[in-house]
Amino acid sequence: MFQYYFLLGVRSLRRNPALTALMVLTLAVGVAASIATLTILHVMSGDPIPHKSDRLFVPLVDNGLPDNYKPGDKPDDNQLSYRDATNILNSKAGERRTVIFGIGVAIEPERKDIGAFNVRGIAPTADFFNMFETPFLHGQGWTPAEDKNAADVVVLSRALSEKLYGDADPVGKRMTLGGHQYQIVGVLNTWNVVPRFHRIIGSNDGAFGEEDELFVPFASAIRHEFPRNGSTSCYEDIAPGFQAFLDSECTWIQAWIETRGASDRAELQSFLDSYATEQRKLGRLKRNAPNMLYDVREWLDYMKVVGNDNKLSAWLAFGFLVLCLVNTIGLLLAKFSVRAAEVGIRRALGASRREIFAQFLIETTVVGLVGGVLGLLLAFGALALIAMQSKALTLVAHMDWVMLLTTFALAVLSAVLAGLLPTWRACQVTPALQLKSQ
Repeated sequence: MFQYYFLLGVRSLRRNPALTALMVLTLAVGVAASIATLTILHVMSGDPIPHKSDRLFVPLVDNGLPDNYKPGDKPDDNQLSYRDATNILNSKAGERRTVIFGIGVAIEPERKDIGAFNVRGIAPTADFFNMFETPFLHGQGWTPAEDKNAADVVVLSRALSEKLYGDADPVGKRMTLGGHQYQIVGVLNTWNVVPRFHRIIGSNDGAFGEEDELFVPFASAIRHEFPRNGSTSCYEDIAPGFQAFLDSECTWIQAWIETRGASDRAELQSFLDSYATEQRKLGRLKRNAPNMLYDVREWLDYMKVVGNDNKLSAWLAFGFLVLCLVNTIGLLLAKFSVRAAEVGIRRALGASRREIFAQFLIETTVVGLVGGVLGLLLAFGALALIAMQSKALTLVAHMDWVMLLTTFALAVLSAVLAGLLPTWRACQVTPALQLKSQ
């Protein structure tokens, strides 16, 4: 009977075509608006590295001034000073460790048709590439020994490599970076991780910016005093000179620690607390604030990657869907009311209310499927328009297979919910009255 009722539902689309088209369009617009907004929220709040997000941690110690500080206050900055970052880096905490800061340097290409230009990148350590599972197109990252020796080596992004060398493998070549000669050891494939969790702070584009153009060793960038590209917080005046800046309490570096498993978190917390205690004995960390560890999901929540505005937009979109459902209910009531005679005859011939209910509910399901297809097309169009607004939105305004299935499920569910009242009303038709009126 399901197949028969489904065919009846398909044929019913041809009845009152204007009314049917209005129902389908109303449902499609509501589904498209809600799905487009939900898709962006889904991408923004996704886990960027789900298989290890519970064993990648951001350590934070508060080195701010004690003036006007009250227990429970958040730190003035969520980065580390050079002293704390290098102490953590040189410790035995976790399985892998890296520190990161942004750099902005000039490249002097060998090609005569390209003039010097500035690029943005980061200065991490060798563990960075394994910790965040960066995909390599050519070569590989540098070694811990090259970290220790502050070697002048560089890893390029695919886009920068193609700009400078075309499709050729540039590994082994040398390039002038910030006035210094660097040897290319690797080229990353396109790596648009969303959200860009490894460097939310200090990046001009936040969690949804473009990929970094190059990577140089942390120690090399420090040795050459590369210009910083990111936020820096200083709590008091410092003496002139780069070394004085490194010795200061200015915060400008992000640290990450990877453990072997999530169960090692307590051990890592114990290390961080012990480290802070030692530093307080040296006259630092005067606020005596709690020392924090955040795994990837906690870090995204703490940094409010998905803000209240995004959540409010999703609720408003679903409110619009409810409004569309109310209109669809009215249209279904109008459509089913003109079929009262048909229902009366079927009831007189022996059809039960349950069979009438099933028939009409399947018809509304067919409307939901058609509305889902149209809603999906409208959602793709809406996401394409959103993506055109900025490069950051391009990274989040795309639909995956989960949202694709959700679109159809939402459309069918919405149609079924909208059809419950009209279907119930249709089942209340009294056969005798309908037969008498014919």
